[in-house]
Amino acid sequence: MKRMQVIHFVENLERGGLERTVIDLIAAQRDAGHACRVICLFEPGQLADELTGQGVEVTACHKRQGLDWAAIRRARALLRRHPGAVLHTHNAAAHYHAVLAAWGLPLARVINTRHSMGAPHPGSRKEWLYRRSMRLTDYVAGVCEAARQCFVDQGVRPRHALLSVPNGIRLERFHAADATGRAALAAELGWPADSRIIGTVGRLQPVKNQQALLRAFARVRATMPQAVLAMVGDGSLRASLERLAGELALGDAVRFLGDRGDVPRLLAGMDVFTLPSLSEGYSIALLEACAAALPIVATDVGGNREIVHDGRNGRLVPAGDVDALADALLALLAAPAEAARMGQAGRDWVLAEGSFRTMALRYERLYAGDPVGLGELAARTEIA
Repeated sequence: MKRMQVIHFVENLERGGLERTVIDLIAAQRDAGHACRVICLFEPGQLADELTGQGVEVTACHKRQGLDWAAIRRARALLRRHPGAVLHTHNAAAHYHAVLAAWGLPLARVINTRHSMGAPHPGSRKEWLYRRSMRLTDYVAGVCEAARQCFVDQGVRPRHALLSVPNGIRLERFHAADATGRAALAAELGWPADSRIIGTVGRLQPVKNQQALLRAFARVRATMPQAVLAMVGDGSLRASLERLAGELALGDAVRFLGDRGDVPRLLAGMDVFTLPSLSEGYSIALLEACAAALPIVATDVGGNREIVHDGRNGRLVPAGDVDALADALLALLAAPAEAARMGQAGRDWVLAEGSFRTMALRYERLYAGDPVGLGELAARTEIA
């Protein structure tokens, strides 16, 4: 395929699944010979240096609260420098601001990826602006079939097609969890060697519902005293979650590890992975847990069931059901052979279906305006 110019337009490059996907996608696109750059609507964010260190231009528009014409003019000036480029935006706010900034400019194609299930309030001003921007949008990609269907129901209608392009990860970063990794992680965190380590990765914010996880873990701990919990990620709820852990008398059984750049190593030391979210798109954290051969307990929301196949590589529980979450975690911890079988099933599946290269090639086809055959993106291979 011929060399293309690709401009990724994001809100920022703070640490998170969306941002990691964008950075990895840029790496794959540069490997394929394409020229890439990033425009941040707000500030650059923590991960911007990772790209600039690789020679990728990252520019911030420093948008202020509300309608900020100065930020839109900055974005327009940046876009104007690259006629014929593909504009790939990520999520709703970045998209409609980018479309406004690009009005009338000679871009090859405008593509948007929604990395979530959309807004809980489709009638909001933000979603109204997003739907209006579809007049100048060629393709919209949901990151799972559940998200694509949600956008159909919400009236998202781009000029050409609304598709699902499932996320992928760089599988070479991950290896299966084993006894050596668990012993190393337990020692590092000051836990006994026989600890059974439950892990989770995600921003500490309301939608991730770590409050329910702490309450469920208190129940697990009462039945299985060797259970411990490693919480990877940071966010606005950290202080309140730490207080809740104290109120539940969990003590040193819970470790708040903050933002980490060594998630693959941490996953390799866990026994079970859990994601208690109230809403998810197509979770990078769950794909990574599969790659680490971890059995999973996740809530049955969004695209989670497209990754966690109940009874095969983990368990799905109702969102917000603390008792069901605790029971599922206890069941896996109490049956290590079954948990290992599930973990291996998840790893086999993600090795076949979760390749980052596959995702990158699918986007490359959209950039070229060649969606023929992309209908199969909605279909996910079942775990044998």
